[in-house]
Amino acid sequence: MDWEPLRQQLEQIFKGPVKLLKWTWEQWLRDADKAAKDKGTPPKSFCKDEQWVFLAHKEGQDALVMTVERSEMTEAERQLVEMMLEARRFQEKKPAAAAISEEERKAAMVRDWFKQQQELGLTHAEMPDSLVSQLSLYATKIPLLLYGDYSPSRRVSYQELKKLLESFFDAEVILIPLMDKEWLLLGSEKMLSIDSTDDRDYGDEESLEDTLAAIGYGLHEMLESEWVGESHLAIHYPTMPAKSLYATVMQLRETMMLGRTYHIGSNVHLPWMLQLEKLINLIPEAEKTSFLERVLKRLDVALDAETMTTLEHFFQLDCNVSETAKKLYIHRNTLLYRLDKFKQETALDVRTFNDAVLVKIALLLYKVTKRK
Repeated sequence: MDWEPLRQQLEQIFKGPVKLLKWTWEQWLRDADKAAKDKGTPPKSFCKDEQWVFLAHKEGQDALVMTVERSEMTEAERQLVEMMLEARRFQEKKPAAAAISEEERKAAMVRDWFKQQQELGLTHAEMPDSLVSQLSLYATKIPLLLYGDYSPSRRVSYQELKKLLESFFDAEVILIPLMDKEWLLLGSEKMLSIDSTDDRDYGDEESLEDTLAAIGYGLHEMLESEWVGESHLAIHYPTMPAKSLYATVMQLRETMMLGRTYHIGSNVHLPWMLQLEKLINLIPEAEKTSFLERVLKRLDVALDAETMTTLEHFFQLDCNVSETAKKLYIHRNTLLYRLDKFKQETALDVRTFNDAVLVKIALLLYKVTKRK
């Protein structure tokens, strides 16, 4: 807000100089407390060097103050100026507050609609046109589900998070609070076309999955450094929210559940990387236990921490012995020794396709059943 016109008006009224000065907020508080003389509430104005000093505006760690010669102003006029400045500050905040409440109101309507569908036990539901139009959900969006592992006592502001996200993406983001600590983000499809070829050779084109993964990992890295506490992210393929937003959220929640269940320590969960986990999760518990007993008879002996780490890296690197040895910072022969030892204890050779598949499945099941 421009305070110069008000300064000029007051200067005409008092027939004397009225100045606008920039102080630090710390300076204003210090002088205001000194003027209060332990009376409690800091004054809205005080006298310093034969001038009345009024607080006009606070922005961050700065304070804009207005000064008027003491001799030019009566006590009644001083109180009127205080009231006028306070009304002006309120008027300055009011439009922003109204915009915030309207934005959050629309997001809250979508949240309430989601809860109603859940209470009805639905797995698919089409959002009413009235909600779709209010949030402009007719265009293709990139959906992300964010879960904040922050303390229950820490309240995260809707506007604070939205501002942070829009600053990161440099674009408008639709933000919908679904449950406590759970947020739905709908980003523009333009995020996929951000030029990321600078560090790659020409012709080395990223797949859609690679681009989405880069978005997810980049966002998580920012949230980890700029936000509060640990967070988890699940990302989905671009979709048309008007028709499939509810089903998409259900799929995002499933993706996050699978990632947090089968990959402890991972914070970004990608559906195309969890297809085997999704299939395994459908198996009844009794069948899972029976499978483990058949495949790995000496379970606890065979799967110590070192062996688990070795096998996980081996599978991540497509069963490549040389690359796995480099990743683990061990000699190739040391890796071969570990794999041979595992073969002796389990009769399974992970260097063959069939045994590798069996052990990969067994590892996923073992991590879940072990925790239970």
